Formats: sequence, C-alpha cells, structure tokens
Amino acid sequence: MKPQASTFLDDFDDPLITTEGDEEAHEDDLWFLPGPLEEGPDDLPPGPRAEPPDTSVIDDWTKAEGTHAARLAKVAGRLGALDDRLLRGPNGWRHRLALIETADLSWLAGDRVSSDRLALWISMRLSGAQDDPEALARIGWAVRRLTGGPGPKVDLAAFLDRRDPENIEDSAERFEDRAGGWQAVMTAASDLHPITRACMGYHLWSMAGLGQHGDQIEAAVTAARIAASDGSGAVFAPLAMGGAGGLRASGLPLERLDRWLDGMDSAILTAMRHLDGIEEWGVRAKSAMAQLSGRTPVALRKVLTEWPLTSAPMAEALTGASRAAVQRNLIRLEERGLIREMTGQGRFRMWRIDI
Repeated sequence: MKPQASTFLDDFDDPLITTEGDEEAHEDDLWFLPGPLEEGPDDLPPGPRAEPPDTSVIDDWTKAEGTHAARLAKVAGRLGALDDRLLRGPNGWRHRLALIETADLSWLAGDRVSSDRLALWISMRLSGAQDDPEALARIGWAVRRLTGGPGPKVDLAAFLDRRDPENIEDSAERFEDRAGGWQAVMTAASDLHPITRACMGYHLWSMAGLGQHGDQIEAAVTAARIAASDGSGAVFAPLAMGGAGGLRASGLPLERLDRWLDGMDSAILTAMRHLDGIEEWGVRAKSAMAQLSGRTPVALRKVLTEWPLTSAPMAEALTGASRAAVQRNLIRLEERGLIREMTGQGRFRMWRIDI
C-alpha cells in the first residue's frame, strides 16, 4: 500500500498572515482610540456607605437589658405570679382584664371608648350615633387578641387581620414585606427576654412601616402578647392599666426599657389588686346569693365577674334568662350591697360589682 501524500500546504508565504511588525503598524494607525489609563490622585468624593443591617439595633437593646437586669427580673417575677394566678382562676378573670386593658389602650390611641360602650359593643354589637365604627372595630380586634388565639409569632399578617390588596401595584411596597422585616428582627433577638423583646418590637413598629391610624393599639397588643409568650395562664402582659407612661416613645433604648419596666410593673400590680377585689367579691357574693333560688343568680354572678360593666339587656343576652328575672335579681344584688348602679339614670342603666 502506498502512503498518501500530505494535503497540508506550507503557508509561510501566505500574504494574509501578518507579522508582529505589521500588527504594531496597524495599532499606530488607530489614533481615535483612547490611550492607556494613567494612575493619578483619587479626588472623587466617597460613595454612599452601605446601611447597617436591621439587626444592628439588637445590640443596643442587649446592652439596655444588661443594665436593667435586676429590675427586669423583678417585673418578670410579678408577671409570673399573675400568670399563675390566672391559670388557677376562672376564665372570666382573663376576659375582664382584657376588657379593662383594651379600654385603657383606646384612650391612649385617642379613640376614647368608655367601658360601657366597650361592653355593649363586644357583648351585643350595639353602638351609638356618636361612636366611630373604625374605632369600635379596632377595640373589637384588641379584645379578641387579648383573650386568646394564635400569637403574632406564627403569622403577623393573620394576627393583625391585614393583607395586601389583590390589585396592588408592582412598584408599591407590600405589607407582607414590611411585616417580614419586622419579624426577622424579632427572630434575630430571640436571645433577649420576652419583656425586652416586646419593648423593642413596640418601638420598632413605626420604623418598620407597620403603622397606620390604629398602630398604637396594634403595636401595644402585639407587644403585650409577646411579653407573656412564655406563660400559660396570662394571655397578655398588662401595659396600660397603671397608666401609659411605659408606652411613650422617646429616648434611647436604655431609657425606653426603663420606662417600659416601670409601666409594666405598675400595670401588673393594678391587675393583681383588681383580682384581689374580684376574688373577695366572689366569696361574699356566693354567700349572700345562697338564699336566692333558680339558675339566674349563679349565671348573673358569672357575668358580673367577667364584665366590668353590665346592663340588663347584656345580662339577658349573656345568661339566657328573661328580662324580668334579670332585673329582679339585679335589684336584689343591689339591695345586698353587691353591685352598684353607675349611670344614675332611669333608663340605660349599667351596674358594676362593688369591690
């Protein structure tokens, strides 16, 4: 077999191949291209610095918690005592404290819903012409959240009953994004005590863009649930019963936590004293009502324990008794010094227990 000749041609004489000198000549002809960059002094102003992450605020609250560690332990101990007492007491105690706390928070937010209007709205959905429907909706939400249900840790949007509209613009900032940012900071602060974390979350509420007209009530209710998240008897930690000084937003985290602990301590003591009066009244009422026959006195005593103020229509709806039986027993309880009429009117009368 004959070997085939190679088909590759020698291209040393190919005119299309340029030499190194020709390349340099062609580069010299490219006069329109910019020359090489020369190093010189950097006189440009510095660019914008990257913002610190949102979790950087946790360090300030950690330092504040360390400074107030002794007082924090004292307030936590009192909250634990309240939790244990509510765990052993009837469910009506928690409901009563939730109504009192909600009424006080409504004054803080400027809604100023009185206890009688609150009781009528929650029990029978009755409102007057002067009542603000949005304010009543806010306090109704607050009562529901302070009496039970999942806390804000599970789903903040569901806890607040707030969702983004379906037709929201793509460029608009979504509520779920703002809520997610706030929850991310709260999750990163899991090493803090729940009371400190609640205070931090309350003061970061508006900064996270979660505020709206009722943001003070929403922020306070959310913080109250977080502060009591380790308990099993108290659904929330009282914040406004002893005054709303602890909810004032001013100063550094050290100062804010200081006021927060003072306000919570006062609110817990107020709640404990109120439960003392309720418990003492229950013993006295049970003894005084032993001679009354029927199921209405027992049911009425339960209603008076759960509600700070009670009207005859309310008691009728809550006990299932007739209007005549309710009014007759209310008069008997008033004669025995167990309850007191608060309005001084002949119509639309409201009673409360005489502690």
